[in-house]
Amino acid sequence: MSTIVSPSLLSANFGDLKTDLAMINQSKCEWLHIDVMDGVFVPNISFGFPVLKYVAELCEKKLDVHLMIVQPEKFIQEVKALGAYTMNVHFEACPHLHRVVQQIKEAGMKAGVTLNPATPVSMLADIIGDLDLVMLMSVNPGFGGQKFIPHTLEKVKELRALIERTGSKALIEVDGGVNRETGKQLVEAGVDVLVAGNAVFKAENPLEEIEFLNNL
Repeated sequence: MSTIVSPSLLSANFGDLKTDLAMINQSKCEWLHIDVMDGVFVPNISFGFPVLKYVAELCEKKLDVHLMIVQPEKFIQEVKALGAYTMNVHFEACPHLHRVVQQIKEAGMKAGVTLNPATPVSMLADIIGDLDLVMLMSVNPGFGGQKFIPHTLEKVKELRALIERTGSKALIEVDGGVNRETGKQLVEAGVDVLVAGNAVFKAENPLEEIEFLNNL
């Protein structure tokens, strides 16, 4: 099975978004990764729903929406209105995680939970059976272009073992510092979905880069 590639919109050229989205549409990627940041949960602000409405209209790929915000449950209906395939919330931002996961699923989306680099995989033991997706941050969230944290490879193996032990159907996604080299290591460790920002959008040939990651 080929690797699912989810290019990160955060690295796109916002002066010419239409061209970048046209490239995404003709590429072999299956998903488009969308990071929503609030300047509170993470030290940066990205884009809001007026911009995302435009992106959703132009993009033909499945929208992989990652909310790096406090109280993400407030925006379930807005994310649903985009036609999102996945809605991904941070473990660290949801004191009532089980409830939020159920609300996402009731809204007809795949439910994902993200772990920051310092949050252990074991924290998901009681919720893993309810999840469609787990994303491990391989950089500290908030900025693009950071260096991959090598310990992520161990976390992937641990997460894969937890999924197999519990019979969970959750996919494993990794976001941060993904390129040809780290992508290969991640897929070998058991990753299903690679989020790639600069590796794709800053590449000389983005279509070729997506295809390479897709074939890992």
